[in-house]
Amino acid sequence: MLKSKNMLSLIDRYIIKKYLTTFVFTMAIFTVVMVVFDVSERLDDFLKYKAPLDKIIFEYYAGFIPFYLNFLCPLINFIAVIFFTSKMADQTEIVPILSAGYSFNRLLRPYMIAATLIFIVSLVFNIFIIPHTNKMKVDFENIYVKPLKDNSRVSTHMQLDKNSYVYIDNFDNTTKTGYGFVLEIFKGDTLKEKMMADRITWDSVATKWKIEGYTNRVINGLHERMDKGTVKDTTLDMKPSDFELRDNMFTAMDTRELNIRIHKEETRGTGVMNDLLLEKYKRYVYPFSAFVLTLMGVALSSKKVRGGIGLSLGIGIGLSFTYIVFIQFATMFSLKGGLPPLVAVLIPNVTFLLVAIYLTIKAPK
Repeated sequence: MLKSKNMLSLIDRYIIKKYLTTFVFTMAIFTVVMVVFDVSERLDDFLKYKAPLDKIIFEYYAGFIPFYLNFLCPLINFIAVIFFTSKMADQTEIVPILSAGYSFNRLLRPYMIAATLIFIVSLVFNIFIIPHTNKMKVDFENIYVKPLKDNSRVSTHMQLDKNSYVYIDNFDNTTKTGYGFVLEIFKGDTLKEKMMADRITWDSVATKWKIEGYTNRVINGLHERMDKGTVKDTTLDMKPSDFELRDNMFTAMDTRELNIRIHKEETRGTGVMNDLLLEKYKRYVYPFSAFVLTLMGVALSSKKVRGGIGLSLGIGIGLSFTYIVFIQFATMFSLKGGLPPLVAVLIPNVTFLLVAIYLTIKAPK
């Protein structure tokens, strides 16, 4: 009988195997389709900027494939669950399992085990692997796909700590050189020191800034001193990466680097805190979609319907795209509308979790 422990174990293994093999197969299909379409779209850029074949394969596509598979993982997961569960229902495999003593909640157990495996892999990739592959992809794109014509940043204000403020009129990211440099140091509301320089250049060997053509005004009550010099090496709590212009630069930061940048941004206030927090929260929250969409997928497709698996699959694809669009809208509301980043990241999963719970309650038992 199905109630025996051995048979229960066999059924669990059967469902988990179906789930994971369908998920991997669907992921492989998406990979082939994405690469074929991207090659046809990027081929002109590759030829125009003379991208080497080994860099295209081992840098661009080694970053492209993990990035988009990670982005489309909820869609792939949902389609996989609905496809094989609808097929099981259509072949009348689910009804005997439920009739033999399985409750619907017990039926969900192997699905949740498989979803847990996907969640763990997704979380590890999000935190440890995707940032590094994104860096390869971003570095390649900035040279061979969309090279920046003007790699400079103008009128940059930055607070280094509670007392120090920096202004750079123009910073060239190619030469790592800033022009029109001003450093002001305060004690409370009182200006204690102000340095102005024609140019400031990053010395990558010494990991210091070289200040050229500077004047330094030191204020001590009613007494002032003016120092002038040609070249001066100094250490400042800023790096050339703080002046980068790329929109996708935060996705290429590892988690440690991202946390350091968030900590510094709390002091500096350069206007990118929302971008940083969104990137951080996404890495931890979005893998939970494996549980949410698995629950919804089983609830939608466990009943045999007249339209067959095509109807369930169509509904699943529609809901998957709705989920992805929902994520993009929440992100835009956070970046442009002031919605707190954590709320923006949680809204899609919480909303779809409530829908999944409702569908589970209504699902045939």
